[in-house]
Amino acid sequence: MNYIQTNKTAWEKAFDSRKPNWGDDNHTRLKNDELAFFNSDLKERLKSMDFTGKKIAQFCCNNGRELLSLVSDSGAEAGVGFDIAENIIEQAKQTAEKAGIRNCEFVSCNILEVPGSFYNQFDFIFFTIGALCWVEDLTPLFEKVSKCLKDSGLLLINDSHPFMMMLPFPEDDEFIPGEPNRLAFSYFRKEPWTGNRMDYISNESLSETFTDFSHTLSDIINALSANGLKTVTFNEYEYDINGSMGIYEHKGFPLSYILTAEKC
Repeated sequence: MNYIQTNKTAWEKAFDSRKPNWGDDNHTRLKNDELAFFNSDLKERLKSMDFTGKKIAQFCCNNGRELLSLVSDSGAEAGVGFDIAENIIEQAKQTAEKAGIRNCEFVSCNILEVPGSFYNQFDFIFFTIGALCWVEDLTPLFEKVSKCLKDSGLLLINDSHPFMMMLPFPEDDEFIPGEPNRLAFSYFRKEPWTGNRMDYISNESLSETFTDFSHTLSDIINALSANGLKTVTFNEYEYDINGSMGIYEHKGFPLSYILTAEKC
């Protein structure tokens, strides 16, 4: 199964059937809001860093709004965003033009095939929510990250906590209303997840299938270590940065995290 190609098709079809005006006003928020599109803890972390003159990349950048926000508000020299969906990358380019941000480039490609011309180019690379899950094996992904980072460059990941993959969504068959804290899935699940909806973009069900994967914390840490990326900080939070699992928030469950790792 070429899950990467089928995911590309599914993402592009979802964008083609996107909700009215989805992403069209991002340039307005970029002009008016500091570090728009980042949650408060990530904003605080980013503000504590010095990006002056630095080159930044976002892997799996979607429509580019986060990269554009960071580059425009941080004093960074330049930014490059990579994403597999060609039409979503086109929206990123249009948003940059509307916002007057000239020092960002966007590239449509399989994230495991980022061209060698980007090796040793970046001081900082970041992933945000819902990016790592699209890659079955994290080791070649972080190998690509390591190759693209300069020596002592920093990687940041802000994502849903792997613990969340044990919790059922309220609309899942496994969810029991009288037992809202019940774990339904194995933490060590290796089978892929599949579906034909991407509700935050489109209300339509697709004929194409999305395929994504669960990763444990050990999967993440070991894949980083295997590629010379030393974990520097790891912070966990009991809120859902996706905004779809609010019923589990502030109950003592780890629901999201921010990790930084340095290229050694």
